Amino acid sequence: MSLTTSHVVPAPREQVWEWHTRPGALVRLTPPFLPFIPMKQADKLSDGTTIFGLPAGLKWVSRHDLSNYRRGHRFTDVCINAPVKTLANWRHVHDFADHEDGTLVTDTVTTRLPANAITSFFAYRQQQLINDFLFLDRVAALQPEKPLTIALTGSRGLVGRALMAQLGTAGHHVIQLVRRNPKPYQRLWEPFSPAPDLLDGVDVLVHLAGEPIFGRFSAAHKQAIRDSRVTPTNRLARLVAGSPTVHTMIAASAVGYYGADRGDEVLTETSERGEGFLADVVSEWEAATVVAAEAGKRVMNVRFGAIMSARSGMLPVLKALFSTGLGGSFGDGQIWFPWISIDDATDILTRGVLDPAWSGPVNAVSPTETLNRDLTAALSTELRRPAFIPIPSIGPAIILGRQGAQELALANQRVRPQMLLDADHTFRYPTLDRTLAHELGGESLFDAVRELEAPEGENQLGLDG
Repeated sequence: MSLTTSHVVPAPREQVWEWHTRPGALVRLTPPFLPFIPMKQADKLSDGTTIFGLPAGLKWVSRHDLSNYRRGHRFTDVCINAPVKTLANWRHVHDFADHEDGTLVTDTVTTRLPANAITSFFAYRQQQLINDFLFLDRVAALQPEKPLTIALTGSRGLVGRALMAQLGTAGHHVIQLVRRNPKPYQRLWEPFSPAPDLLDGVDVLVHLAGEPIFGRFSAAHKQAIRDSRVTPTNRLARLVAGSPTVHTMIAASAVGYYGADRGDEVLTETSERGEGFLADVVSEWEAATVVAAEAGKRVMNVRFGAIMSARSGMLPVLKALFSTGLGGSFGDGQIWFPWISIDDATDILTRGVLDPAWSGPVNAVSPTETLNRDLTAALSTELRRPAFIPIPSIGPAIILGRQGAQELALANQRVRPQMLLDADHTFRYPTLDRTLAHELGGESLFDAVRELEAPEGENQLGLDG
């Protein structure tokens, strides 16, 4: 099949072209609902090589075609490795043209791949690129004259990988702090004994690393959760406190701070902490950063809700359940469910890196208050699968244990992102239907021609609202 589709990106052509040359562009534009794992981004659009990982150990290798390259206007990639080359027969031409509203990006692809996979692939890319530039425009006044150097822990996790790509395409330099086998662009980080020069030349530290919370709350697992967060965070905060260059520390946190069940109480950043294991850990986790704040550094603790991404976490599990006809709400579905889309999570972190007015605790949750039954209904609609089998509380308890079920799957927290609302922060995906469509491949291709001819006053960028 062949497909040609265009969309308008609200930025000058030179900026859109430059964005595609920066580290992270490949990660930003790869849909999470297809079995493609970015492994290597081409170092040059003219004749570089891009590599994706595929299931069963296969790889997709694309080489950029120098003969069809025009700097600032066109680049082309062609799949070259067997057997994928024969199966896919892929050739993708990217064209960039000046447009009165920014840049007209036209994708022309010829391939043997199924039409539905191709259309969802490009619909995702279109929305991702447009929304990334809309976000960059919103924070343009906050961008420093020189790119920042940002040290990042947890860069191989779900949020860290997405954040590193977003910061890279925004023009900043990210140094990964890794715990083993550092490469030349990485630094070795010993969580309990970090090197004194670990943060040399760094402007901002973003600390996202920690033992995954999801799992049975055994004594060993709970100890690992606590140990991986409290002491390592404090060690880093002490380095920040003594650093002559680092001015900001952003540390991950969680809505578990508010306890497992606060009923219908609206929980903002000023609400008192709750009770339970997670509330204790999160309280200690945030307290571990105080030494940096006391030294005059800007510190932000980002209390994440459930992060919605098709790549990992809760959403793939729920999708699998619904796909097999086992989807349903927990009990009567009346428990509050605080969540955030992965792109909104990284927007919040990126703005936190840039905005000197942001500090203290920040509830990183959707502004749309959501019950568990709302999540069930949205998934049922997006996946076109029934959701009539309620899941009794014993189900999560079998997997997570009684305490794990109460504090994770059955947690009832009506969390409001008050700080973000007060700051007039714009959410990309404030509702579940839009989030699930983006993450699960349910968006439609943007028809640039039709939209450009829309009557005056209608949206010219193919975005809702």
